[in-house]
Order: sequence, then structure tokens, then C-alpha cells
Amino acid sequence: MRIGRPKRNPVAAAPVCAAALLCAALACGSQACAQTGAQGEGRDPLRWPFSRHSIWNMPIGSAAVYVPAGMDGVPGRSGVAWMPHIDAERIVLRPNAPSTPIYHSSAGWSGKDRCDATGAVLFEAPMPPDFIVASGHGNDPAVFLARDRRTLLQAQPLARCKRSGPATSLVQADAVDIHGDGIQGAHGGSGLSAFGGSLRVGELRPGMPPPRHALKINVHARQYLHRCRTAEDCYRWPALRGDAYAIGYYGSRVVSGGQPPSAMKMGALLAIPAGLPLAMMELRTEPARMLAWTLQNYGAYIVDDTYGPGFAFSAEDGPDGSFAQQFQRDWGFAFEQKVRQNSDWVRDVQKIVRSLHVVDNNGPDSIGGGGAPRQPLAPPFRRDRGP
Repeated sequence: MRIGRPKRNPVAAAPVCAAALLCAALACGSQACAQTGAQGEGRDPLRWPFSRHSIWNMPIGSAAVYVPAGMDGVPGRSGVAWMPHIDAERIVLRPNAPSTPIYHSSAGWSGKDRCDATGAVLFEAPMPPDFIVASGHGNDPAVFLARDRRTLLQAQPLARCKRSGPATSLVQADAVDIHGDGIQGAHGGSGLSAFGGSLRVGELRPGMPPPRHALKINVHARQYLHRCRTAEDCYRWPALRGDAYAIGYYGSRVVSGGQPPSAMKMGALLAIPAGLPLAMMELRTEPARMLAWTLQNYGAYIVDDTYGPGFAFSAEDGPDGSFAQQFQRDWGFAFEQKVRQNSDWVRDVQKIVRSLHVVDNNGPDSIGGGGAPRQPLAPPFRRDRGP
């Protein structure tokens, strides 16, 4: 799905030593464990969700086959391209909050007011009274933890314009179990989760280990995704679909270097190849070095289209806080910047983007490419009262 522009149809169809980062990631001291959700008695699924063999938790494997992704770091050759942007995910894990109806709204990405309900109630979800999501043009995928503390309810795009009022959405995704595989969800361009793979509040912080899970990214599909001729050719596992407009749009803008590789489809797993020493990337900012570690060890799934020149990460923005605001406070600069700013952060993200390759043999029987995982699997869930 697109960020920042109307959408036709959202549904159909000086370097740090790498060894030091590795040690930090595996050490998991008390503060680190509190942030990642790994406690002595087990893993907290609210902080570290889904099964240890979920696509979001499986590390890249030693048998991974890497194919260049062909992204150049300057989408559309535009100085105003986001590098990077945030696709804000409305993560609401308040099962005891008041039950709130979410009505159907046909507004979607048409530019109409999403605050106006145009149909019946899609479902109800626990939502704090003061949780507000203004009408806009963003993707605004949302996930809610149900009262049973296991079921995740998802919708897109969410709007809630009044305190204690109802909410609206265009679509509702099928419910999933927070202990399950976590594949299906409310990202309309792929059908993938609005919860797994998110940069969470508490992650990418100074003195903390890098995120120990796969990430989610949006790319400029018109430039970087394979020019598909059939609906089935527009996506790959684990995506359930491509965008409704994919045929004739994906890969239709050739800026340089020829057509995108056939491996670059919606749902592709991208990673920094194992053979590239991270120190050789000469990344200047600490959060970029942390992202590079995660992208080499876990990778990132393409889940949506930026629908315009840019590159985006999915990140939390909900009742428990804003990842973007946390990042600004922690590092003293904004996560979201444009190519023309030419800051150390922008140049670092460009280096990361250029280094990304498709893990071409990622599949249901070889998640992350198969072979020996680069990192230990996620610990078991805690055995107390559940999430």
C-alpha cells in the first residue's frame, strides 16, 4: 500500500566491530531483556511475539542464496525521496480497555475523510479512550490484543477522530494467535502482519542490543519490484498477494540499471549478505550499525509499496508510545529524513539499502534460506498466565 498519496484499491489482488555487536545481542542483560521481552522465566509475547519458527523470528541461515536486490539508495533519483520513512503501525495491546466498535469506511486512500463511517461495524476491539488516529493518507495498519490476551485483531487503514468515539477502517484481516506463525495481517499490499517485524518502542536504543527479529520494509514498487504479468507473479511467499494495481505498475519506471530482478517481488526477504563484513560498510551512526546487524542476521520482508520515491521501515506508534519520538530523543536527530538532507544518517541508510540482497531460497521449508541459523532461536514463551 502507498504512503502519502491516494490509493486506487488497497485490497485486491567510524565503524563498530561486528563481533562486539554480536556479543551485545547475545548477552541479554537485565535491561536488554526487559526491552526485548526475554525474561529468565521465558519470553513475553507482547514484547517478542509469535512462534520461534515464525518468519519474524527465524534468523538467516547458512544455506541462504543471495540475489542482488538492485536498489540504488536514491529512489526516483529524487532529492525529496524519504531515506528512510516510517510506516506507522497502530499497535494497541490493552485488552482491558473499553470495547470500541470499528465501522467500515470506504474512504481508504481516496482523499475522503476516514472519520466518516459508511457501513456497518466490522468488529470491536479494546481501545483506550484517549487513543486518537487522525484521518490522513498513510497506511495506518492497526493491531489490537483481544480480551483473551491471545487473539490479535487487525485492520487497515485505521482512523479514530474523537476521544472515546468509534473507529473506522476499510478492511479487517483475519484474526491470528500471538503464539502462532504471525504471517497473515493487515498490510494490504502483501497480506502480511501489522505486528510482526515492527520496530517497537524500546528497540534501537543507545546501549541496547540490536533488534533480534526480522523487520518490515516498504519500497518504491514502481521502480524496484519485478514487472509482473500475472497476479501470481507479483508476489512470493510469505506474501498472500500483491497490490491490486501491481500488473502494469510494478517495475514500470526504469530509472537506471535495467529492469528489477525477478526475485524482487512483494513478500521478498531482503538481507545483507553474510559474506559482507559490517565494518567494511563504514557506517557512521550507531543506530545504522544496529540496523545493519539485524538486517544481516534476520533480514526484512517487503510488505507494502511506498507509492512514490522512498524507502520505509514499519514502526510502532500507539498508546504505548511512538518509536519515532523515542528515536529523536535518544539519538538527537530524526529517524525520518530525505535524500537531500545528506546527513550521516541518510548516507548510512543509503549504504544499507544498496547492500540488500534477496534471500532467493526463503520458503516455508527453508525460512531464512535454511541451514544453520546465524543466531540462536527465540526463547520459549514464559509459562505463567500467558501474554
